[in-house]
Amino acid sequence: MAENATRRQQRKQRLVNAFQRYLANPVVKLIAGRVPGAPVLLETIGRKSGEPRRNPVGGSLVGDSFWLVSEHGTRSQYVKNLVADPHVRLRIRGRWRTGHAHPLPDDDPRARLRSLPRGNSSAVRAMGTNLLTIRIDLDPLTDPMNTRVGASHPRVEFPRGP
Repeated sequence: MAENATRRQQRKQRLVNAFQRYLANPVVKLIAGRVPGAPVLLETIGRKSGEPRRNPVGGSLVGDSFWLVSEHGTRSQYVKNLVADPHVRLRIRGRWRTGHAHPLPDDDPRARLRSLPRGNSSAVRAMGTNLLTIRIDLDPLTDPMNTRVGASHPRVEFPRGP
């Protein structure tokens, strides 16, 4: 019986991954982290490629921590990436924030979903196969002007003419 449940979970995860990769994520990435109420954009570093990887994720900002629940837990590629390198970036409200991700296997993800935005929590419950809570502790903003989306270089002030 457990073998059938595992097969069902694997089949469900493959279907959800295909839906998200080819339909949902390309559309959601356009607004993620820019529009109030939309998911944020999570950037991890690929554990094999070393390249930045961006995924829209739903969750909630509580103080200087961002909370989310991963649908497929440690089987999610972005979770594998943040376990390998916990330094991440989040685009929230049009600004990039750096932080450190902490998977919390002892946290109750179903209880956590009740405290997160309803729409995303419903989708995670419906599509999830192996829920895992993740807390991202955000670094303090040191230069708010340098955290705008697209800012990859320090601000340079040019002298004005006479």
